[in-house]
Amino acid sequence: MTVKNLAERDKAIIWHPFTQEKVAALPIPIVRGQGLRLYDENDKEYWDMVSSWWVNLHGHSHPHIARAIYEQAQKLEQVMFAGFTHEPAVMLCENLRLELAPSLRRFFFADNGSTAVEAALKMAYQYWYNQGEYQRTMFLSFEGGYHGDTVGAMSLGRTSGFYKPFENLLFEIIAAPFAATWEGDAGCETREEVYLQHLNAILNDTHHKIAAFIIEPLVQGAGGMRMCRPEFLKQVMHIVRSYGILVIFDEVMTGFGRTGTMFAYQQVSEPDFLCLSKGLSGGFLPLALTITTEQIYNSFLGDFSRAFAHGHSYSANPLGCAAAIASLELLSDLKTKTSISQINDAHIQCLFALSAEKSYIHKPRVCGTIAAFDFAEPAIGYDYQNGQILKKAFLDNGLIIRPLGNTIYLLPPYCVTTEELRVVYNKMDIILQSILKGT
Repeated sequence: MTVKNLAERDKAIIWHPFTQEKVAALPIPIVRGQGLRLYDENDKEYWDMVSSWWVNLHGHSHPHIARAIYEQAQKLEQVMFAGFTHEPAVMLCENLRLELAPSLRRFFFADNGSTAVEAALKMAYQYWYNQGEYQRTMFLSFEGGYHGDTVGAMSLGRTSGFYKPFENLLFEIIAAPFAATWEGDAGCETREEVYLQHLNAILNDTHHKIAAFIIEPLVQGAGGMRMCRPEFLKQVMHIVRSYGILVIFDEVMTGFGRTGTMFAYQQVSEPDFLCLSKGLSGGFLPLALTITTEQIYNSFLGDFSRAFAHGHSYSANPLGCAAAIASLELLSDLKTKTSISQINDAHIQCLFALSAEKSYIHKPRVCGTIAAFDFAEPAIGYDYQNGQILKKAFLDNGLIIRPLGNTIYLLPPYCVTTEELRVVYNKMDIILQSILKGT
């Protein structure tokens, strides 16, 4: 009898996310991680340049977070959060409030980014229902936005191109143009003005029907790491606020330093709802929050018909909360703040220098610790065949980089050094030139 290895055992029983299983290669068995590095069962080293789908803030197996989880597990691992509470949940929210605008003071727990967005969506909808404004049943989002994979979140991101099989399940939304820009974009301000006029025209006709506008602030993640200027979003917020529409900021990806500030909204304007997940627990455990204002919270008070009847079995899991508290402690450390600044500087220096020399780099762009560019040709969708070729080439060279179509991006954990980033950019240059030459 032949003994199957771990990858073969996996292939026989597991269905992986965002994967065409018919043609997919065997998955790579990872057995341990340390800092920037992951190691497979043959001890091959991989540099995790996408923070394991954007969740890992401080590096793999960080001892400070691991210790916090271990200590909490010896006291309390789980208790239902309806009618009960516990110290890690309260402490996490108290600590986060110190980092947030004073208006953002009510915290609702979920377990992933999609469910955090779903909660905000339902809260905004029910807020107007509780006010007796039953006509506010529509949502506004940016074209190309992605907000998760539950039905409500898919509806908000229906223009992202991910959801064709489910179109008949999704509710209608209104989509506004997103003013994506990049280094050297001479037409940015003109394009922004046109898009703002278009937004005004949309709202002039439909504002009385709209419950909320949802935004991925500064960076549209899964939609291709498309970036916009804070100045554009400030004007968007001014227009939307003038029509009395609630605003949801989906900071599932951009939160916790990714854009250079603790939260991206701090470069723009504070929203009515803030959705957080991914880096919330430092990448250790599933955890999410939907944070809102006292005004929104108070509108749900009264008899049970006004209550927010929504929740999750693992809401405010004590282990996840303990991990998040430990991650916040690391984020407040001067070493982490310095690293975030240094990552931004290294991206700017390396990517913009490379783009000045290499014709294969289109639309180079950097926002905080996130760097991206389009490879060789204009983007033509997530399924662009070079995406799989690129991913394999990077893996063969020990780099975990997961292109979005022909958009290549780096979103490393904060433990990465400037020298390591230089090595990555040099490796990428060699790999991409080799692909272009067909070698």
